[in-house]
Amino acid sequence: MAFNSETLRVFLAVLDAGSFSAAARRLGRVPSAVSMAIAQLEAELDLELFDRSTRKALPTEAALALEPQARQVASQLNRLDAQALQLHQGLERRLVIAMAPELQSGMWSQPLVDLANEFPLLEIEVRSASQAEAVRLMHEGSVHLALVFERPGIDERERFLEAGSQLLVAVAAPDYLKAMDAQMMVDTRQIIVAAGSPSATDPQVVLSHRLWFTDSHLATLNLVQAGLGWAYLPAPLVATLIASGSLQEVKFDNMASQLRLWVDIVWSSGRPLGLGARRYLELIRERIQAQPPRG
Repeated sequence: MAFNSETLRVFLAVLDAGSFSAAARRLGRVPSAVSMAIAQLEAELDLELFDRSTRKALPTEAALALEPQARQVASQLNRLDAQALQLHQGLERRLVIAMAPELQSGMWSQPLVDLANEFPLLEIEVRSASQAEAVRLMHEGSVHLALVFERPGIDERERFLEAGSQLLVAVAAPDYLKAMDAQMMVDTRQIIVAAGSPSATDPQVVLSHRLWFTDSHLATLNLVQAGLGWAYLPAPLVATLIASGSLQEVKFDNMASQLRLWVDIVWSSGRPLGLGARRYLELIRERIQAQPPRG
C-alpha cells in the first residue's frame, strides 16, 4: 500500500509548504528524508507528484487530483486518533440523559451543542421521562444523568448538581378562564405531563382534582390551545404565544400564576461518570455561574 499515515503526512506537508526543505522544517526532518519519502511514494504509485525543475516542489495534475481525498483521509485519521485518546481518557461511547419533559425547553439542552463540538464522535441520547421515571432509569443504570425538579430530602445513593430553575406559567386558551378562585382551581380540568399518574410529576404542579395526562409538553400545549383545560407550561415555550394573544396567562386569586421550580442534575454515587458526562456538568456550571444566587 503506497499511502499510509506517514506517507500521507509527508505528501500533504510538501503540498502545503511548497518545497521539500520547508516541509522538512515543518516535520522536523532533514530535506533528504522528505525527498526520499516522496520519491518512494511516486515509485509505488507510478506517478509523478511534484515537478522538481525549479527550487520549489510544484504539484502535478496527479498530485492535485489526489489532494482532496488525501485531506479527507488525513482528517478522518485525526478524528480517529482524537477519539482513541478520548476513549483512553474515559469518554463514553454514548451519553444518555433523561430529562423531565418540562425541562426540555430550558437552558439544559444548549450545552449539548458545545459537547457535540468538543466530542463530535460521541453519541448522545436524550430521553423524555417523567420525574420518577428519570430517577429510576438513573438508578438502574439505563441513563447516566437525570434532569429533574428538586426533591425533598437527600438520597445517599445519589450525587447532584443544582442547575438553575425553570419558570412554569399557568396558561389557558383565550377566554377559557379570565381568573380562578380556589374552588375553580380544584374543579377546573388541569392538563399535566405525567404519563398517567400525578405522582410522576412534581407535586407543586398538580392543583386540580380533574386531570388529563400527556407524555409531552407539546401535547399538553395542543390540548390547552384547543380549550380543553389549563396547564403549567415552561415559560420559554409559551412566552411568544402569550405575547401574540394565542394563549392567556391564568390569574389565581390566592397565589401567583407563575411557579419557579429549582432543577437538579442527578447521577449515581456508585458509578463513576465518563468524560462526556463530566464535561456536560462543567458546561452547566459555566452557564449558571453568571446567574444570581438562589434566594
